[in-house]
Amino acid sequence: MAKLHVKKGDQVLILSGKDKGKKGKVLTALPAAGKVVVEGVNLIKKHARATQHIQAGIHEKEAPIYSSKVMVICPKCKEATRIKKAPIKKANDKVAWVRACKKCGELLDK
Repeated sequence: MAKLHVKKGDQVLILSGKDKGKKGKVLTALPAAGKVVVEGVNLIKKHARATQHIQAGIHEKEAPIYSSKVMVICPKCKEATRIKKAPIKKANDKVAWVRACKKCGELLDK
């Protein structure tokens, strides 16, 4: 299975496409497809037939986009940044690798 540089809950900036420059939160990560679903980005219209749980009509929902089109926004410096792996010490002298901002070094995974 492929790895993604973004995770569910990350704030991201859209780099290209019709929604270029928009910011949003990652709702779902799809590593097998290499895609992510971002809140309020790449909206499509779905026609729905009435059922017991869904009202009939045209509904808008987010569609997946390729993860290479998004860049993580650092919560500390508030800028779009690349990701680096930073080591942190855990109990029993074990080292764990977590994601960190390439610009300011702030840890993204707590």
